[in-house]
Amino acid sequence: MFKIAAQVTFSNSLPYLAIVLGVTTTAAIISKRWWQRHNTYKPLQLLPSPPKHWLLGNIPQVLTAVKQKKYFQLLFDWSQQLGPMYVHWTGFPVLVLSQPKVIEDTIVNGMKDGSLVRASQANNAWNDIIGPILIGQGGAQWQWRRKAWNPEFSSSSLTKYVEVIELACEQAIDTIKETSPPKEVQVDPLFVELTMRVICTLILGIPVDKKSASHEGPPLEVLKVYEAMSILSYRFLRGFTGEKKWQKYLPTKNSRDYWAARRYLEEFITPRVDLALQMRSQNKTDLTQISPLFQASMLVKIAAKEPKYNQQTLVAEVVALLLAGTDTTAHTLSFAVAELSLNQKVFQQAQAVVDSAWHQGGISLETLKELTYIHAIIKETLRLYSVASGSTPLEATRDLTIAGKLIPRGTKITWSMLAAGRDSTIYPQSGEFLPERWLDKSTHSPLLMIDFGSGSHRCLGEQLSIMESTVMLALLLRYFDWELVNGRSSVEQLQQNLLIYPSDKMPVRFRQRR
Repeated sequence: MFKIAAQVTFSNSLPYLAIVLGVTTTAAIISKRWWQRHNTYKPLQLLPSPPKHWLLGNIPQVLTAVKQKKYFQLLFDWSQQLGPMYVHWTGFPVLVLSQPKVIEDTIVNGMKDGSLVRASQANNAWNDIIGPILIGQGGAQWQWRRKAWNPEFSSSSLTKYVEVIELACEQAIDTIKETSPPKEVQVDPLFVELTMRVICTLILGIPVDKKSASHEGPPLEVLKVYEAMSILSYRFLRGFTGEKKWQKYLPTKNSRDYWAARRYLEEFITPRVDLALQMRSQNKTDLTQISPLFQASMLVKIAAKEPKYNQQTLVAEVVALLLAGTDTTAHTLSFAVAELSLNQKVFQQAQAVVDSAWHQGGISLETLKELTYIHAIIKETLRLYSVASGSTPLEATRDLTIAGKLIPRGTKITWSMLAAGRDSTIYPQSGEFLPERWLDKSTHSPLLMIDFGSGSHRCLGEQLSIMESTVMLALLLRYFDWELVNGRSSVEQLQQNLLIYPSDKMPVRFRQRR
């Protein structure tokens, strides 16, 4: 009887023993992995780090900053508190750099010798926006895509678009002139429309003139396209900072917004992609119903010369190029307009330079080359307000040394361009807006300009952005004086979707010059 009772008791205890054994095994595995991770990243424990939760590390601060659209501001604040090199912990260590020379050397040398690659988490987040895109690729896949697009964005190729850019800028000028007095205009949305119309003309062959129709696909509705792109870019930021791919399938507002935005952009772009692919397959034999502007578009050229592209990858690539070609230049222009208003000496000198160029024949390829002071204003704006402040981190493929510190393999590496632009050892009087610093020939080593990246991965659209910004600023300076409606708060109250932008949309009061 006692034997039977013992057997029953033992039998009943088996599930509990199994649970205990499972919990113990799991705890042992977790402890082992934690210990291995701790030893691997032990050198990073010696670097400064923001206060963190004992279990979650810095995940709560990062997620809160993303939700508040202040992620880059958080990296900047930590850089100011902790110095030019620190680590934050979000399930894995992230090394943050904020010295311009260290950032440039790290990017160029690391990607050249293979010791640094784009972090897989960032690549996955990029490719999860709408499909596989150039910036989310590596190795041979990246090389053939970059090689296909490089010629289209070269300086020589872009010169033929000066008239397109000037027309888009003149439409923005007309919008300001038509505004009822007092002429207060939110310039950030105005510049978004400008840059979007230009990039849609170049990529998709959509007329830059608002009054002209495009028959190759749905019309360009700037506000709707921009809202959809903003939702997708915010999706990237959430994905990069920890949100999982499967979360987009949950019945949440973010998920519903994401799928609606993605569907809208696909419906806008796909007919044009399909037409370009049809022209490729038919060898352009029937073009009577297709506009010359679409025939000359980058989309048609790329589809014709690169057979590896298909509908999915071309749609995704176009979305990425529209994202990259709109916000970056638009927000930079907004900050340039703000700083000109806040620095009247710079404003007056810039107007004098533009007036002189006008006496030589207005906007042309030749006069654009002469507007070096305007170029310096753009560079100085990017120094203070780098709108894309380190959004594509790298990952160490082996142990390496950065600024004399041992960085273990597997460490994620990013940078705060907001902090780098305020490095007083590189940029004396770093808090002041001094375009002249970019024109100073007295030094043998030119100032670092790394806002467009470095090396082979340097920004594809750098020349286009400079050209658009120069023409727009020149026209504004020629026709108007202006002041910020909200004063300096417009450049202090910033938010971030994927890029940094003025939260008040930068309202400006314009006065037409006599």
